[in-house]
Amino acid sequence: MILLVGPPGAGKSAFCEQTVLQSLTTDRPAIYIATDRDPSEVRNSLAERGLSEIEPDLLSFIDAYNETVGLAVSDRPDTVRADCSNLSSIGIAILKLQERMGKKGVLLVFDSLVSPYLLSGPEVMKFLRLTLARFVAEGNSVLVSMDEGCGKEEDLGAMMSLSNGVLRVETEDDRQLLNIVKHPEIRPTTISVPTDRIWQKRVYDFKLLDHEKYQRFTRAVQNITSFRREMAEFAVNGFWPNLARWSSLLWNPTAFPEMMYESWVEFAAYIREIVPALPLRMKLIFKLLMPKKFSKVKDMRKLVKMVNRIWMEQRRWGIMEYLEDDSRTDEHYIRVNEYIECSGLDNVGVTTASIFPPLIAGFCKGLEKEEREWNAIETKCVGLGDPYCEFKIMPREFNELKGSLKKDSSAIETIHERLMQRLIEFLISKKPLIERPKLGSDFYMFQEMSLPAMASERYRTALRMGGAKSGKEIASRLMDAGEGPNEAVKRILDFLEYCKVGEVNLSETIKIKQNCESLWTKWYTTRWEEPLCFFTTGFLNGVFSAVGDQHVRETKCIAMGDPYCEWEFR
Repeated sequence: MILLVGPPGAGKSAFCEQTVLQSLTTDRPAIYIATDRDPSEVRNSLAERGLSEIEPDLLSFIDAYNETVGLAVSDRPDTVRADCSNLSSIGIAILKLQERMGKKGVLLVFDSLVSPYLLSGPEVMKFLRLTLARFVAEGNSVLVSMDEGCGKEEDLGAMMSLSNGVLRVETEDDRQLLNIVKHPEIRPTTISVPTDRIWQKRVYDFKLLDHEKYQRFTRAVQNITSFRREMAEFAVNGFWPNLARWSSLLWNPTAFPEMMYESWVEFAAYIREIVPALPLRMKLIFKLLMPKKFSKVKDMRKLVKMVNRIWMEQRRWGIMEYLEDDSRTDEHYIRVNEYIECSGLDNVGVTTASIFPPLIAGFCKGLEKEEREWNAIETKCVGLGDPYCEFKIMPREFNELKGSLKKDSSAIETIHERLMQRLIEFLISKKPLIERPKLGSDFYMFQEMSLPAMASERYRTALRMGGAKSGKEIASRLMDAGEGPNEAVKRILDFLEYCKVGEVNLSETIKIKQNCESLWTKWYTTRWEEPLCFFTTGFLNGVFSAVGDQHVRETKCIAMGDPYCEWEFR
């Protein structure tokens, strides 16, 4: 049993696929367990690498992804389904395929252990020690991949000690390094190859918005209450998008914050394409009143005033103040009280704002006549124990930026636990989810949940798995507190309506009208060909898997042009 470790995006999946190909060239049978992507993606990738027709039962798959997150999938003779949050189902699937193959010397590739670990916790160690070790003892081999920085360091150390060998893969400049940490037959060494010979997927792959539709959206947004006619208010409780964000970040504490930052900068900078299509009055405001450059304090003050009026005040994000006395040419400071992203996360040990810093940087980048690379970081935060949040904005990249984007997994786990405690206190005792003295718990939300998902397929996976984890955990906590399955479901669906996620109806299916996760996407993108409610679907799957071993699949979605979002039980 070999453990393959390394940071996200270093090429571990590519290594796993190459190992499978090498196995198949010697007619050695292989089982590929996919936990964070559809097995069809693995098949396509293997085909791109040169895999042609092979004998039946020489390569089989365990799909531990689609059922976990509620995605539709067709039956295939070479694939057995399992639930990523139920390690016993994966063990049964391994046994089933092993019996079907009827051979020893099988290669089992487990790509990856991240989702089972985050969904099942300590049970993973037992699974490694018993199920996989038994598989190895029967004359087979196992290759398991695991992300560094995901979870507790001591747990990764325990995984290493349970493995016969440990390989660490990383990238350095234009090369990929494979470090043999321990191996039963090879001494510790490092193998280096150029990265241009390594097939890798980018973590960040931002999709440009649909220009014409986004122009229409920008014009229409002047009357924001028209978007959700069937709801009493347009606002959404800030707890829901915060839960989605921090649950998904559990899957990748290092790369995802950087991806989110880049996508929000580009989204805000896109305003340069929108201004010419605005109504005449707004166009004149931008042309006549907006400075051509934001270096000077007096010019940045005008931009901040505009952002405060159309973003912070109108959308109830926070109470913003430009700190003129602290600012100087090309270095500006903004203070925000009651900032929605940080509310309820006091003293968690890290900065917690992820949208406003890149948003203000993107506005600067998009509205200046000569485009410059603006950046912003949070210098003070209620998450650090400060009474308010402050942000520094500069027209260049500065040393603190990358460090501010990376989040330690233990800090994210602390935040996730804080959110779970708040939620269970609300469900049982009706304690407030978010408390803001002046602005209240709601804010006007558009693309806060959907934009990062548009930017990266890997982030969509993280949203789905993050939803599954949070849904399963909160349902389990309710039942541990003495609630029956039906009452637990009722409380959780009531919570969705309380947060104004949408108008929820449970019968033979689950319907959510005006679902906030997907509603706004149709206003500024081309129509999606698949359901867009990544976190909501994962959350519902987690809830119903915990209360009754059921799963749901989204069959209708507003983003696809349907009148509401709907999930069927299966």
